[in-house]
Amino acid sequence: MIITPPTCNSQTRLHGGTLTFHQHNSRVNQCPMTFAVYLPPQAEKQPVPVLYFLSGLTCTEENFMIKAGAQRFAAQHGIALVSMDTSPRNLGFAGENDSYDFGSGAGFYLNATAEPWSQNYQMYDYVVHELPVLIEQHFPVQPDQRSIFGHSMGGHGALTIALKNADRYRSVSAFSPIVAPMQNQWGVKAFSGYLGEDRDQWRQYDTVALIQQGAPKVPLFVDQGTDDEFLDEYLQPHLLEAVCAEHDHPLELRRQAGYDHSYYFIASFIEDHIAYHAQHLKQ
Repeated sequence: MIITPPTCNSQTRLHGGTLTFHQHNSRVNQCPMTFAVYLPPQAEKQPVPVLYFLSGLTCTEENFMIKAGAQRFAAQHGIALVSMDTSPRNLGFAGENDSYDFGSGAGFYLNATAEPWSQNYQMYDYVVHELPVLIEQHFPVQPDQRSIFGHSMGGHGALTIALKNADRYRSVSAFSPIVAPMQNQWGVKAFSGYLGEDRDQWRQYDTVALIQQGAPKVPLFVDQGTDDEFLDEYLQPHLLEAVCAEHDHPLELRRQAGYDHSYYFIASFIEDHIAYHAQHLKQ
């Protein structure tokens, strides 16, 4: 499938590489979508591995690229970075912009089945299928060397996507992920609105539920701040720790003392995550 080249809205030189911001017409979401790409200096000579980042609630493709400080380490390891918006925007749906945790900026990286969201909110297919094809056709990246990570809602997305697509990603990691959305109000609100009330349909987008159901033993690397304001009510890392122990699923969960939920936390440990993925991408 040939995908039309995206429109480049801006281009900036950074750590010897190039950061660009783009827009294109998404086939699966049936609306314009935006994304950003950082190409390290090595990409000027040959295709490089690619690492996808999924952002959290309210974010766009800009937050990670501006705040995380990841490009320095991507340049050192010769890895491309891709970030994307967290949902379609400006569709005119009732309730689309009423709250920070549903609708705009809160796509939850699933394929909606409930109306009207099913018409456009197909973020799972966008991340797993459509965007990688576009990136691999129009940027110098290696299609067989692909990894994924994310933060909060994006950590939820990265973990569930990697567990369901073990053959597509070399590695996965997460900052402060929502690991059991079926067991907190963020997830219940999103899943009810996007998927309806059939909880059996929710399980495919819940990391803890996927591991309970025997997901492939993809190693999980997770950083969690101990002073995160959402720790106990929404993130619930103890549930991930328990289910991984019960099912002998490989997990490295690092509790970082004194850190919160912000991009200051991500910036503090992004070097470790880039190095982790570089090790797997270059095997």
